[in-house]
Amino acid sequence: MRGRGRPSPRPGPPKLPVNRQIRVREVRVIGEEGEQLGTMPTLKALQIAREHELDLVMVAPNAEPPVCRLLDYGKYKYEQIKKEKKIHKGQKGLLREVRLRPKIEEHDLQAKIKKTRELLEEGNKVKITVRFRGREIVYPELGWQVLKRVAEALKDEAVASSQPSKDARSIALTLAPVPSRKRQEAKQDAETQDTQGS
Repeated sequence: MRGRGRPSPRPGPPKLPVNRQIRVREVRVIGEEGEQLGTMPTLKALQIAREHELDLVMVAPNAEPPVCRLLDYGKYKYEQIKKEKKIHKGQKGLLREVRLRPKIEEHDLQAKIKKTRELLEEGNKVKITVRFRGREIVYPELGWQVLKRVAEALKDEAVASSQPSKDARSIALTLAPVPSRKRQEAKQDAETQDTQGS
């Protein structure tokens, strides 16, 4: 059975044919610095790649003839993955969801709060959903208490971006990250109160 709530792995950069995986007879070759080396038999292109201790990578398989580039494939793959991560990091403001149960154990609740905090710090909005199963729906106040505890634990990092909503089997609250300046001020206020209290 597949684990519920587990994020599907992000696809990596597309796999390109490299060296002996290139099955065409002729290719147009681009050098390491971007210079055009012209059209040549694939075997000759592979020989040039070997001489320069580089890989022959097919970068445009649909071109006529296919275009290959001389490069360090390991380094290229690393750069592509880095670029993808940067793009993904730049996608702030996504709506993410964290699911809870009304009778959630304390350590599980703390783990979910921690996860929510991380998502908020990345700049995402987070929808906290409490789902009821079976007869749990008879006790909606348990769900409201859980939502209230999460909101209270994250009051310095987040604000409710909408009113809590309720449907047949769940209640939900969407939290938005507090801009970092306000967060800093809230943290300083809390520290001031702590020092005054002690």
